[in-house]
Amino acid sequence: MEALAVRLSGLDPYVDGAMRIVAFYDTLMRRRVDLPALARASAGLAECVAGIRLHGTGRAIRISPDGRQASDTPSPASTTAPITLDEEEIGTAWLERPGPPSPLDDVLLDRLAIAAAAVAERYGPARTTMADPALVELAISPDSDETARARALRLLGFAADLPVHVVAVRSQLALDRICGLLCPARPVKAALLADVGVILATTIAADRFPAGVRAGISAADSPDRSWREARTALRFTTPREPVMRYADLGALSLLAEVPQDTARRNADVAAIARIADSPEDLETLDTYCATGSLRRAADLLHLHHSSIARRLEQIAKTLDIELTEPTGLTRARLALTAWRLLND
Repeated sequence: MEALAVRLSGLDPYVDGAMRIVAFYDTLMRRRVDLPALARASAGLAECVAGIRLHGTGRAIRISPDGRQASDTPSPASTTAPITLDEEEIGTAWLERPGPPSPLDDVLLDRLAIAAAAVAERYGPARTTMADPALVELAISPDSDETARARALRLLGFAADLPVHVVAVRSQLALDRICGLLCPARPVKAALLADVGVILATTIAADRFPAGVRAGISAADSPDRSWREARTALRFTTPREPVMRYADLGALSLLAEVPQDTARRNADVAAIARIADSPEDLETLDTYCATGSLRRAADLLHLHHSSIARRLEQIAKTLDIELTEPTGLTRARLALTAWRLLND
């Protein structure tokens, strides 16, 4: 191979330059450099700013030819190349060369992208979505010590100074698709633990969840507490409120701590169970409890308010609760929520 390279370089200066670039990056990969060192070496070789960004971290590494961090104001990229691993694009490499690109810039970026993918694979999972379930479980388990948790988060691609939020989800959609919609350009990892999907992300936008997804969003900073909160919030989701933030539950979260036997023995919860065989009655009660207004409930159910009034009158008799009174409405709301938690 080396003999062939020598013969080719003698025939074509371009081939000579390309082979030297290949050898340069082969040496860097043998030395097992990290991403900043890789960007620094590339900037020196290209004699212009070189940049690397992995989608899993959302951070850009930009190095000037002098080996220092480039200025805060980036110049337009003169040449770019995708960084791919296992047929998935995990990042981008680029050069910021003033004027037209060099004839060898494409070769340089191709080798830089290959080397960056190798570095990302070596120092932590680079995929932007699905992760090793065992690693995710280690990060969120209350039994993990802080050293093990920090290492798991680092291997998942999260920087030590970034907050990590946890989301518990149930959906027929694939987790990677949900993550792509939820965090298209932010650090995010996901795994399926038993029947619940786990999403770890640095930022969460509740309005980005697609239809058909039930999601509970944590409020705590610690991943283990966040996981407990996310699972609790998930239990409170309904078709009407498919995404629930733990912080929005307030005192309602205390219902999740009530022992199941205690909840079942409660007269109001037992009464809700008696009407649960009628989806029509259950939906009517749920809508009325959510709105607190007979006419608003009628509008949402596309029925005349007199029809809703008759239904609620019958439901009130079954529950033995006066639904038109504030106290009665509160009792019905709490009983309906407790019944849902029992049947989660």
